[in-house]
Amino acid sequence: MKKAIQSSLDFDREHIWHPYTSMTRPLKTYPVASACGVYLNLADGRKLIDGMSSWWAAIHGYNHPLLNAAAKDQIDKMAHVMFGGITHEPAIALSRKLIDITPAPLDRIFLCDSGSVSVEVAIKMAFQYWHSKNHPEKNTLMTVKSGYHGDTFFAMSVCDPVTGMHHMFNDILPKHHFCEAPACRFDDLWDDRHIAAMKTLIQKHHTSCAAVILEPVVQGAGGMRFYSPVYLKKLRQLCDEYNLLLILDEIATGFGRTGELFGCNHANISPDIMCVGKALTGGYLTLAATLTTEKISTAISSGESGALMHGPTYMGNPLACSIALANLNLLFSCDWQANIKRIESKLIAGLEPCRTFKQVKDVRVLGAIGVVEMKDPVDMERIQQQFVDQGIWIRPFGRLIYTMPPYIIEDAELDTLTRKMTQIISKTGS
Repeated sequence: MKKAIQSSLDFDREHIWHPYTSMTRPLKTYPVASACGVYLNLADGRKLIDGMSSWWAAIHGYNHPLLNAAAKDQIDKMAHVMFGGITHEPAIALSRKLIDITPAPLDRIFLCDSGSVSVEVAIKMAFQYWHSKNHPEKNTLMTVKSGYHGDTFFAMSVCDPVTGMHHMFNDILPKHHFCEAPACRFDDLWDDRHIAAMKTLIQKHHTSCAAVILEPVVQGAGGMRFYSPVYLKKLRQLCDEYNLLLILDEIATGFGRTGELFGCNHANISPDIMCVGKALTGGYLTLAATLTTEKISTAISSGESGALMHGPTYMGNPLACSIALANLNLLFSCDWQANIKRIESKLIAGLEPCRTFKQVKDVRVLGAIGVVEMKDPVDMERIQQQFVDQGIWIRPFGRLIYTMPPYIIEDAELDTLTRKMTQIISKTGS
């Protein structure tokens, strides 16, 4: 068994490119044989409490019987059919659900196959809208620094241009307008100075810009920063005043992760275009959606092309749509908000000791997100090994050690997760 595992690992290291890794200096990987509940079962027999929800997607954990049943029921009917000229009940039912739970007037849905693609579609919608309105000069975007919107090219162009993961492509990416990230923490008293940089940017460039795009309340992979919902409220007002569309990237913040169903709900606003993904299928299959309004869809459909010029092969995949609908029904089958509050209170208590460590810059918690920001970058491979040795799965990056556990995690498991995180952090960089 050990030889077989090692042979597979050797092949993996030699031939398979993992996310954000080098083929000449590959990071260590850990073979998973199965997963159930909140546990990842390694091929060598060890069990790890998953603190990452598989990059924030597996909100109900793994091997959930209701989601498994939805997948098995649908696959016997059809796993996939093209969405061009064909429709099906899984896509219709899921779209009904999404319209029901997202803020009005979002009622037009484009079903796509990944978060990055949903951002590409959102941007394309914005540009096509203004082109159809006889304003082709509105062909750039505005956003804030420290953001992350995906790895495809236009999505990369609105990620942080300096500290982001894509700065090496700056010379070939489209050029957009950036201002400083919101400096106001989530619970800070509001001061209009917090929105001043964005207001100045909008006043200067609104005639040539199609939209403002940002992640609501939580900046995810760009820094795990939480900012005041009042910023969103003020931004919505500015977009209305200066005739700009507002695109909200809810891929990481959607479906309850922040304590509200969507990040924009903290501010009681609605965007013109919204992107959702990640937790949409509970981590079972890749699926995303871009939602917009009748106003925007009518303008695009009445324009030069007469259509939104996009169409992924696997859009509206019936297997993914069936699982997504079951996943959302499962979320609403219990008091999900009280459950997120439970997780939040445990994360606050469990990570609080980290504030006393001299190597820690900040500790912050919002909903089912817990972040420990270090003063210096961590040695990811080394600290990852320590987490695995302690029976937990945490995937740090840069200076950030964070957790976004599955919503089904129990108190004892959450206590173990935060205790082990704290123990290892206490010895990191000391």
